[in-house]
Amino acid sequence: MKKTFKLNIEGKNPARLLEATKHEIRKYVKRERRVPLPEGVDFWDFDCKFGTTEESAVVVHFATITSLIDTVVKDGGDAFYLEILAKNGYRTAKPAGAVDADQVEL
Repeated sequence: MKKTFKLNIEGKNPARLLEATKHEIRKYVKRERRVPLPEGVDFWDFDCKFGTTEESAVVVHFATITSLIDTVVKDGGDAFYLEILAKNGYRTAKPAGAVDADQVEL
């Protein structure tokens, strides 16, 4: 998905437009994750770029997209560019001595 999303369209509620945009992004990701995995691939990973325009887009982590969208809305932006491309994901071994979050006692 390579798309510029407009946040202010005349005649539409900006809050509902924002939620519709987030829904469209989630729907695209769900659809891509349903595609059967090729042989030897562990999961679908995503390459993401985000910016106010296509030329100013920078590489971002997939998990930060929603917060970046909220930041653009808070700053009063009219639109943002988002690029999400599915790629093969491979699991890696944890480094020796790494501790899981559920194993930490508080």
